[in-house]
Amino acid sequence: MLEEFMGIPTHPLLVHAAVVFVPLLAISAVAYAFVPLVRPHLRWVLGLLAVATPVAALLAKLSGDAFFARLESGDRISPEFYPKLESHQQLGNLTLTVALLLGLLTLALVYLVAPNPATDQAGTTGARRLLPQVLAVLTLLAAGASLYYVVRTGDSGAKAVWTGL
Repeated sequence: MLEEFMGIPTHPLLVHAAVVFVPLLAISAVAYAFVPLVRPHLRWVLGLLAVATPVAALLAKLSGDAFFARLESGDRISPEFYPKLESHQQLGNLTLTVALLLGLLTLALVYLVAPNPATDQAGTTGARRLLPQVLAVLTLLAAGASLYYVVRTGDSGAKAVWTGL
């Protein structure tokens, strides 16, 4: 299903959605977490991105797996090239994992942190004030990891394409 579209492998097409959505989600989530003034403007867009980004990463991974299987079944991969593709595949798995984690943390952030900073602090207990701070730090860590892995995965894939099979 995710192998080809009009004779072209879908992986090079679908991977671009993940390459755009992961950094966009990471930057927007960090902005939402640490800049209260942008919260009312980002809330719904961020919620949509938190769902779309892991889906884009999953589609990129599934299409990559299908592309790899197609190359493998056609015996079109040289033995010395297998480690490069397997490394790219492992990085893609990690990218999917951190994108999913970032999406879940972002949804929690959007749900639990009020868009208006004035209503965020009014009448809240100490534990309730601590939760947004903990979510912000976890989101920052997940955003950094997702940016790191999407760049590493893309770089390894580009190098694999340009060095040849």
